[in-house]
Amino acid sequence: MQSVDDERASAVVPPGDAPEAPGTDHPQAQTPAPVVPLTEPADGIPVVVETPAALAAVIEAFGAGTGPVAVDAERASGYRYGQRTYLVQLRREGAGTALIDPIALPDLSALSDALVGVEWVLHAASQDLPGLTEQGMHPTRVFDTELAARLLGMERVGLAAVVADTLGLGLAKEHSAVDWSTRPLPSEWLRYAALDVEVLVEVRAVLAERLALAGKAEWAAQEFEAVRTAPPPAPRAEPWRRVSGLHAIRDARRLAVVRELWSTRDQNARQRDVSPGRVLPDTAIVAAAQALPRSVPQLTALPPFAGKGTRRRATLWQSAIDRALALPDADLPSVRGPKSDAPPPPRAWADRDPAAAARLTAARDVVAELSARYAVPVENIVQPDLLRRLCWTPPRSLDAASVAEHLVAGGARPWQVGLVTEPLAAAFATLGD
Repeated sequence: MQSVDDERASAVVPPGDAPEAPGTDHPQAQTPAPVVPLTEPADGIPVVVETPAALAAVIEAFGAGTGPVAVDAERASGYRYGQRTYLVQLRREGAGTALIDPIALPDLSALSDALVGVEWVLHAASQDLPGLTEQGMHPTRVFDTELAARLLGMERVGLAAVVADTLGLGLAKEHSAVDWSTRPLPSEWLRYAALDVEVLVEVRAVLAERLALAGKAEWAAQEFEAVRTAPPPAPRAEPWRRVSGLHAIRDARRLAVVRELWSTRDQNARQRDVSPGRVLPDTAIVAAAQALPRSVPQLTALPPFAGKGTRRRATLWQSAIDRALALPDADLPSVRGPKSDAPPPPRAWADRDPAAAARLTAARDVVAELSARYAVPVENIVQPDLLRRLCWTPPRSLDAASVAEHLVAGGARPWQVGLVTEPLAAAFATLGD
């Protein structure tokens, strides 16, 4: 029987024809590698680290390891409140793989300290870094394999697809959406978690070579640093307005019901450490706002409130509805929503500001052309919101210097500014005043 290492050696293929350097029009497609299932970690399934003594051993081993360290984190999205990390996985040459329970060991700062100066390899780092930060883990260098895949124009950028493309290995993802807060974690889940970091450093090596051949290594370095240093997102002014189906609510009184139900649900979910959608689905909130029930029987007659869980807390939900119905008009939420400096939806531009609409059309054409030429998604060429802001509230002059200044102020990376500034300024110049 062929071992995992033998399978890996036979399946890893050269990167093939890398995309041509920037400036060419037709990057050459790469030949797909034959896919061999990756079913077992090379060193077996590690024992979960959940004691200070075991963590100290991991810190010593990983501090003495060599090369980059692969890092991943598992959450319980859809099951628990918030985005807390419930398992941390690491792998480094000379140290093997470690699976750490951050619930039992919430402070991993000593492990982070042991890896200062070491490059951390993550897939979709922006998803994992906030939770790792809560555990005291702060990388000093990052390589994001998902971002690298995007910059290389790969059609599919999920971890399994990238592993298959770069190494010819099949990585199963059937446990990606399980409840990682479960204790003890089943062995099948631990196998999955270990495999997520098993070949991540090898993937990084192939992607780094492709980036260099494509002339995009510096682009990637700037993107990785932007992810590493990104501040946490600002809290939303009125997060309840994210309720799915809210567009169907047209009057302030019903919006007040949505707001009160959302707030009550959020408080209950936080207290119980349960995902808000499991406490009360958005469909139930919208249905109650539309029907405006005046009693618990009227509320539970609504189909979304027929389930055992929602019926059990029907009094809680009806009390929230009653509070909203009793509010004076002056305390009702605005139908238009909170004031924002964001541009309106582009579909409204033609009527509200035809000149801005023309600028946006021209700008989108420029970005689409650059996206095709360099095989980079349009949203990675320049942030869509930043582009809309440039077109809706442009600087007094739309020459290259002003465009570049606007992009830099909005957080565009140097490679993006260098790529889009001249073409955007030229396109705006053709529009006249």
